Amino acid sequence: MDEEEQRPDHGPLAGFTVGVTAARRADELGALLRRRGAAVLHAPALRIVPLADDSELLAATKDIIRQAPDIAVATTAIGFRGWVEAADGWGLGEDLLSRLGGVRILARGPKVKGAVRAAGLTEEWSPSSESMAEVLDRLLEEGVEGLRIAVQLHGEPLPGFVEALRVGGAEVVGVPVYRWMPPEDIAPVDRLLDAAVARGVDAVTFTSAPAAASLLSRAEERGLLTDLLAALGHDVLPACVGPVTALPLQARGVDTVQPERFRLGPLVQLLCQELPGRARALPVAGRRVEIRGHAVLVDGDLRPVPPAGMSLLRALARRPGWVVARSDLLRALPGSGRDEHAVETAMARLRTALGTPKLIQTVVKRGYRLALDPAAETKYADG
Repeated sequence: MDEEEQRPDHGPLAGFTVGVTAARRADELGALLRRRGAAVLHAPALRIVPLADDSELLAATKDIIRQAPDIAVATTAIGFRGWVEAADGWGLGEDLLSRLGGVRILARGPKVKGAVRAAGLTEEWSPSSESMAEVLDRLLEEGVEGLRIAVQLHGEPLPGFVEALRVGGAEVVGVPVYRWMPPEDIAPVDRLLDAAVARGVDAVTFTSAPAAASLLSRAEERGLLTDLLAALGHDVLPACVGPVTALPLQARGVDTVQPERFRLGPLVQLLCQELPGRARALPVAGRRVEIRGHAVLVDGDLRPVPPAGMSLLRALARRPGWVVARSDLLRALPGSGRDEHAVETAMARLRTALGTPKLIQTVVKRGYRLALDPAAETKYADG
């Protein structure tokens, strides 16, 4: 068996760290990312609070039983199931399902459709895009003047959705099944914010608009909003499951990436394309060196590198083949003070981590340089 066959498959996200802000389905998303090699920093930006005992939900349920809507819009599977379960708990389950049985039901996607059918009901229509925007377009095209429409809310008021229906002449009954609240433990969110600002994560994923808004709000409370927006604008990739989730970020001028299908699997696949595509790859000392978040691929072999070493390597890679002075490298080291001996110590550890000392050359009395292959010198000669 040759060396190529012995090399383990590290996965497309090996060497990258991804922040996960989800509260619901965070374990599933984290498992998908780890399976592809990523390190995961989980920081639920919100928590979901069921409203089984909430007076608003009870009032909305009684209102719908008393006067059936013309249309009911089911937005999430967990929310629809929660509504039916809450109604059962109040002894109103059969009455609710009986009322909804004579109503036109629109389900946002396949999972919602499954929850509707599990309750013994049948949806009239469901968009293939799983987009609330498509649901809204269909309703407005058909005309909603004079119609009574029940909308199962999914944690927060749907931005623009309810308002557009009311402008179109509909009476809208909101059904608040559960609510987003700040996390009980804010420490993980603060750790994610600190890591993002320090470029210690390569991407942050968002699966709900409230989570995105919550992270931005916490950054503002800590005086880190400007730094966070700068990180998300350049070095840290903000990845959203869909366009509604991206709205709070876009409102702050942050461009995001989104999969074509608004699901966790496609979101992870998108990261598998985007992050390796952003990694710097250089021909150095006869090897292919790809610099990732917390590790380096040397001819495909994954080499974890300490944070100080990554700081030095990135400083060298900004001017591949050029000599970088010790004083400049010292400034690149976080919290290193004024002693240039710290550069030598960190450099020795970096070379050990890379496993190939010849990748970085010492230039006596001047500094260090990446041993860029001669054929590549002209390509990178502009520094």
